[in-house]
Amino acid sequence: MSKPASRPVTRHALAAGLIAAAVAALTVAAPARAADPHAAPAKAAPAPAPKAAAAGATAADPMDTLREKLATKLGAMKAPEAPSPYVMRVVSKSGEPAPGTAAAHVAANAAGHDAAKPAGHGGTPAKIAKLRAAKAAAGHKPDGHAAHWSYAGSGGPEAWGQLKPEFSTCATGERQSPIDIRSGVKVDLEPIQFDYRPSGFSVNDTGHTIQVNLAGGNAIEVQGRRFDLVQFHFHRPSEERINGRQFDMVAHLVHKDPEGRLAVVAVLLDRGGAQPLVQTIWNNLPLEKHSEVSVRADIDMNQLLPADRRYFTYMGSLTTPPCSEGVLWLVLQQPMPIAQDQIGVFSRLYPMNARPVQQAAGRLIKQSN
Repeated sequence: MSKPASRPVTRHALAAGLIAAAVAALTVAAPARAADPHAAPAKAAPAPAPKAAAAGATAADPMDTLREKLATKLGAMKAPEAPSPYVMRVVSKSGEPAPGTAAAHVAANAAGHDAAKPAGHGGTPAKIAKLRAAKAAAGHKPDGHAAHWSYAGSGGPEAWGQLKPEFSTCATGERQSPIDIRSGVKVDLEPIQFDYRPSGFSVNDTGHTIQVNLAGGNAIEVQGRRFDLVQFHFHRPSEERINGRQFDMVAHLVHKDPEGRLAVVAVLLDRGGAQPLVQTIWNNLPLEKHSEVSVRADIDMNQLLPADRRYFTYMGSLTTPPCSEGVLWLVLQQPMPIAQDQIGVFSRLYPMNARPVQQAAGRLIKQSN
């Protein structure tokens, strides 16, 4: 059996030891003086007194005063529940952890980071340290602000993979989107079965794009699976390129099947006539970012689809963090028109919100005949 590891001597233990030694010395002081031939004759012990009187006598004893001064200097106090006045308890001052302890180390670190902590944050230093650790694990920056991704600057696409652990696929993924679609293999692809009907909607300014959230009832069927339309949003310019050509905008129609798999239909938008469905959305834009407007009207998603619904298809990823892969992409070949002033409305909010094209990396791209 191995010996238990020795425990470090803390200030608490040292104080307790000094007090115990003082008490022991005082306990044997009277007999020692009696045995000393040079000592003064010992006084007769007084008769036991009532507890209240004994307490008063003890308080007046110089040795008790000395013990109290020693205890105070060491950060100790009388234990109120103790039967003897010689029992002391070492405590921290003003509710702070005793120096040299792990709690004091944590509190010092927390105090260093929280010197300017706003009122109302509350909690003990331990709770604050725990909260900071949780925030760090969740990908928060040391100042308490969440890691922020964007389309330019320090949070731009080149840095997405380093902003949070869950964004790492943005940097390490091998099947990322968007891509420049070239050399598609022409085959007889089954048509996408669009089952769209008028439905309620809301318009949300996410801080990265304008997103339209839809009520249920819209879906597509492709490759033997049914995907429900959840939302669609816009990018300027188009993220997808066809043989190197980039379009003015693109709408991404995001669908999900019961197993959680995603299928995204990309509708390219090119400068031309006004787009009625887009105008309906622009008429209901939120006045502020990160806010949503519920609209008391329906939209018909069929208005956003071209007459020619041939498409390219490949496996890719989300084009925004966390850049999750395994997304089925269906890029309609025929663009839809959008008016210049409609492009201008979006560009005032988001002048550029397109991720750069990613490497195709030998992926198979199919194209409808």
